Amino acid sequence: MGDAGGASRRDTGPYGLRSMSGGAEGGTPELDRIIHERVRLGIVSALAVNESLAFNELKDMLVLTDGNLSVHARKLEEAGYVACAKSFEGRIPRTRYTLTPTGRRALEAYLDHMEALIQAVRDR
Repeated sequence: MGDAGGASRRDTGPYGLRSMSGGAEGGTPELDRIIHERVRLGIVSALAVNESLAFNELKDMLVLTDGNLSVHARKLEEAGYVACAKSFEGRIPRTRYTLTPTGRRALEAYLDHMEALIQAVRDR
């Protein structure tokens, strides 16, 4: 029998967490693989507490190479989690990143998921 939200026991994982894949084989909840990667989680977290950050600010904050930051920021941008604005100051190119509303919701869902996993382990 389902709960008030319509989820049945079959739709939940081993810790009573609803599967994000809509009932994947085994019912194991899935983390957002885009955010779960360490560097991307760092980027999204930094942008969650700052209105926007320049490329070099993010690079220094997270101790990344130019290439590493570029690859991960592009992945987040392709997912719609981060917006990138490019401009010039004189002849110097500037890149600024902001967290999109979709990115903020994804981060909040990820944090809720992690908190539920932590609580489930503590309750055992």
